[in-house]
Amino acid sequence: MSSLKEEEKALEELREQQPEGEDGNDEEEISAMKRRVAEMEQEAAKLREMQANLDQEHHELADNKEDVDSRSIFVGNVDYSASPEEIQTHFQSCGSINRVTILLDKFTGQPKGYAYVEFTEPSLVAQALVLNESVFKGRNIKVTPKRTNIPGMSRGRGRGGFRGGGRGGYFGGRGGGFPPRGGYRGGFRGRGRGFSPY
Repeated sequence: MSSLKEEEKALEELREQQPEGEDGNDEEEISAMKRRVAEMEQEAAKLREMQANLDQEHHELADNKEDVDSRSIFVGNVDYSASPEEIQTHFQSCGSINRVTILLDKFTGQPKGYAYVEFTEPSLVAQALVLNESVFKGRNIKVTPKRTNIPGMSRGRGRGGFRGGGRGGYFGGRGGGFPPRGGYRGGFRGRGRGFSPY
C-alpha cells in the first residue's frame, strides 16, 4: 500500500517538473516524461486493483472462518497422552467429523491439554455439548462451542488494563489503610517504574 502512495507522489512531482517547451529537444523530454507518467498511472491502477482483490479475499476468509467455528467445539481438560483418533472415537456418536486438532506448545511440542473438533454440520455441535463433563481417559472433559476470535478484542484478561483493588483505603485499597512496607512503590509491578530494592 505504501508503494502505491510513493508512486502517486512521484507522479505528482513529475507533473510539476514538466518544463515549458522551448526547443525540439524539450519536446522529446516531454514526450518521454508523458510516457513514463502513463506507465506509472497504469501501474498505480494495477496496484489499486490488486489491493481490492486482497481485501475481498480477506473478507471471504473471515466468513469461512466463522463458518468453520460455527460447526466446531472446544474440548478442555484433555489427557496429554490422547491422540486425535481417540478424541474422534469419543465424539463419533455425535455425527461425522471433519477434523480433530490437538493444540501443542510451540516451544516444547507437548500437548496443551485441549483440542478442537470440527463437525461437518453446525447442528452436530448441540449433540456434542451433551458430552460435557463426560469421562475421557479418566478425566472429566469440558465441551463448549468454539468461539470466533475478533481481532483487537480481548477477553478482559492478560496484560494491561486495570489492576487494582476495589476496596478503597490508603493507596487504592492495597494495604487495608496502611501504606505498604518500604513505602509506596507504584501501582504496577515491573516495567521500570518505582523503586524496587530487590
